[in-house]
Amino acid sequence: MNEPGEGVPSGFRRVVAALSAARPRSEVQLTPMPPPKRLAPYAVALEASVVPVAGPGGGHEEDEEELADGRFVLLHDPDGQDGWFGTLRVVTLARASMDPELGADPLLPEVTWSWLTEALDGSRGPGWAEPSGTVTLAASQSFGALAERPPRTEVELRASWSPREEETVAGHLLGWCGLLAQCAGLPPEPASPGVAALPRRRTPRRGDPHLG
Repeated sequence: MNEPGEGVPSGFRRVVAALSAARPRSEVQLTPMPPPKRLAPYAVALEASVVPVAGPGGGHEEDEEELADGRFVLLHDPDGQDGWFGTLRVVTLARASMDPELGADPLLPEVTWSWLTEALDGSRGPGWAEPSGTVTLAASQSFGALAERPPRTEVELRASWSPREEETVAGHLLGWCGLLAQCAGLPPEPASPGVAALPRRRTPRRGDPHLG
């Protein structure tokens, strides 16, 4: 992750360093990306993808499609903003394809949101405030020359919240990575009986909606 430039508050520098040191599960790949410039005076952004790990030796399978992807953006405004709790705000996007049968479940949006709350209220207990978000389900069916394409359903979760303490921001990132892995159909670490995950996606994702 690129280090902040000159003039960045020392507290935010520490937070960025903690994010750089965070190590999610091996299937989740984090890549720095340019942060938004209009949402706050300071920001850092990461792009995430979930890719299967090949065998017991680790490493990612070649040419394997992503199971899920997303964005994690941390905003900092020393003066705070309306709707924030303090000076930090996390803005995220997570999305994954799923079996159409599961996508037809009317309770899926509530379940997906509960995965986020459980991830952030888990053992790391990072503490968050002022959460908001939207879960969107999109189904597509191809016809004519494209009729051979299988039906496709995608779930997309856009969420934002405010960390209660800057020292716990890395825990927020790791919790969100756990959510992304769960959306990809991977079991939690360690596996917990009775915890559901989305079936593995069947088709590659197309398009790249922006963070809201």
